[in-house]
Amino acid sequence: MPKPPPPANRGSPPSPALQRAALALQMGQVAEAERLAAEVLKASRTDVAAASILARALMAQNRGAEAIAPLERIARRVEDGGVDTLLGAALGGAGRRNEAIELLRRTTARRPPFFPAFQELAGQLAAANCVDDAVAVIEGALVLAPGAVELQLSLARLLLQRHDRSRARAILEAAHATAPGHPEIMTTLARVRLLDGEYAAAATLYRHVLAQRPDDAMMRADFSVCLLEMGDRAAAEANLRQVTRARPQLIGRATHALVHSSHGRFFFRPSTAAKFLNEPG
Repeated sequence: MPKPPPPANRGSPPSPALQRAALALQMGQVAEAERLAAEVLKASRTDVAAASILARALMAQNRGAEAIAPLERIARRVEDGGVDTLLGAALGGAGRRNEAIELLRRTTARRPPFFPAFQELAGQLAAANCVDDAVAVIEGALVLAPGAVELQLSLARLLLQRHDRSRARAILEAAHATAPGHPEIMTTLARVRLLDGEYAAAATLYRHVLAQRPDDAMMRADFSVCLLEMGDRAAAEANLRQVTRARPQLIGRATHALVHSSHGRFFFRPSTAAKFLNEPG
């Protein structure tokens, strides 16, 4: 789901406990964020920021269903796009997708628009196999904010789901020109260039993003495919070994890259491929 900042606390400045909860969430300490936000809600059951932090912390622990009740309590008292978007995400994650879509349609109808609600609605529709409807939602949002690169990225990803790669690529190239350092745009555009056989151009983007996210094993695996197709087998194999060391469950992805590349290797048995990828280097 989109990740807007938690809504600002209404009225008095945020308490020290709430500030610590927000910091814990930002640092990925979700259990601590949950504990601190829950304490704030005990004292103030309608604290928008505390409920939002609690919901995000619970969803990060795959416990989104537990976020529904506190978010509903806030939503009955306050009209807040951020709260409604979180509630929609929690409802969808709990299997109550029709309720989520209905709520998010109401939220996206309000003005001024809250654009993360459009992204969440599109995500819920796509998850319900209504990709065309999801595309229409983001296209509608872009009418309201034509230059919003996050919406352009959302639209491109949906178009890729719809197998409309040429249109997705045009949108991504334009977004990349507008926001050349945006890591998600670079990653998605690199994937499209890889699929289009433009390996050097894809590798350039992957290098930029991997400099920021060296531990992203899936991205490194895709980067390795580019290197293999460019004939740099030594570098590709070194990167694939990094992938399997970081995430052993990706051994199949790494083996597929080696076997199916025009400059890869052939193995008679999976165990031989696994042994090769687990060699030092």
